[in-house]
Amino acid sequence: MKTTPLPPCREAEGRDELFVSTRWTRVLEACDSAASAHALSALSELCQIYWRPLYLFLRSSKGYGHEDAQDLTQAFFAHLIEKRGYAHADREKGRFRAFLLAALKNFIADARDHERALKRGGGMILEKLDDKAEAQIAQPAKWQADEVYDREWAVSLVRQALDRLAQECALAGKAELFDCLMPRLAVTEESAVPYEEMARRSHLAVTTLRHELARLRARYRAILRDEVRGTVREPGEVDEELRYLCQALTAG
Repeated sequence: MKTTPLPPCREAEGRDELFVSTRWTRVLEACDSAASAHALSALSELCQIYWRPLYLFLRSSKGYGHEDAQDLTQAFFAHLIEKRGYAHADREKGRFRAFLLAALKNFIADARDHERALKRGGGMILEKLDDKAEAQIAQPAKWQADEVYDREWAVSLVRQALDRLAQECALAGKAELFDCLMPRLAVTEESAVPYEEMARRSHLAVTTLRHELARLRARYRAILRDEVRGTVREPGEVDEELRYLCQALTAG
């Protein structure tokens, strides 16, 4: 059964009435001035969330082993934050996704001295990748490295959105309901667990499950949209980025 969470591939559900300052826009706003604590905090948070796509890019495109790729990723983030590398972001192409990959490629090109690059540092402890992600690296490559990066970026966005949704449900006392409905959020309709079976497991009526699932899906789409909004510069880029990342997911 395919369990890749489904992105909101439908057209945008309404425009943003107010494009408030997000993590990436806060970073860009600091480019022309002294780095603010808020900007550095926002950048650090983004790096913590989106380190996996860069790690997999290094593993798939450059042939680095696990430890070397992880060290390079950490060294890159430390360099980016300490040297204010974000100040070189192209303001006309404001997607954090594109900036980060270009910055990594430049970092690798400049790091001719292998020992200089491979330093565990920056205070950023990267989480262990799941076995499935490592296994995919070992498989014969069927995607270009940039495609691997984009697909993993989309997966990271989805994962972040689902984590936020799970936290919201837990705070609302609906953790068990979320666990029950999660299979319907994470698979295609054709392969989903039948409502009748879910009703037997949860002791809830089918109509209740349908209603709650519709509510969760709507909230999930809103959260995912908010996550994307936090990685682009202009509100008009959100819909285009969502469509692109949807394509990156389905291509896999």
